[in-house]
Amino acid sequence: MTSLDLRSFVRDIPDFPRPGIVFKDITPLLLDPIALDAAVAGLTAYAEPLGIDLVVAAEARGFILGGAIARQLGAGFVPARKPGKLPHDTIAAEYALEYGIDALEVHADALAGGASVLVHDDLLATGGTARALCDLVGSLGGEVAGCAFVIELSFLAGRARLEPHDAYALIDYPS
Repeated sequence: MTSLDLRSFVRDIPDFPRPGIVFKDITPLLLDPIALDAAVAGLTAYAEPLGIDLVVAAEARGFILGGAIARQLGAGFVPARKPGKLPHDTIAAEYALEYGIDALEVHADALAGGASVLVHDDLLATGGTARALCDLVGSLGGEVAGCAFVIELSFLAGRARLEPHDAYALIDYPS
């Protein structure tokens, strides 16, 4: 893996989506093919030894790298979408964001019992989104093998909400 500083490709957007929140924008990372490749490679390297069958990723930014990671792993991809966006029978989980409540849904037949699953999103903050994904995977009979993120805001202690599942992030912001 390259020694590329991925943090230099993350842009801070103050007061988005509401005052007091500093949004970590990965668009500059996505725009740079070398940084994008390094991010996919880093997350794939974490997941390779886990024997992943499926990558479950959260709408919307989780989709961007989630599909690429699944392809690199030779795994399937399960989109977790906002309510009402999937056309077949779904199962949902609500979760708290640092600035509100939301929900994600997956197709009820998306996970075969016992499938080894990588949960992916672009950012781990309070852990609400990823915990909801872990709960959805478990409720459908899948096994969460690990959780992978581009960014972790470790000062928000989201990793603790994912226990007993392992969590990995390429970039950490401890404060």
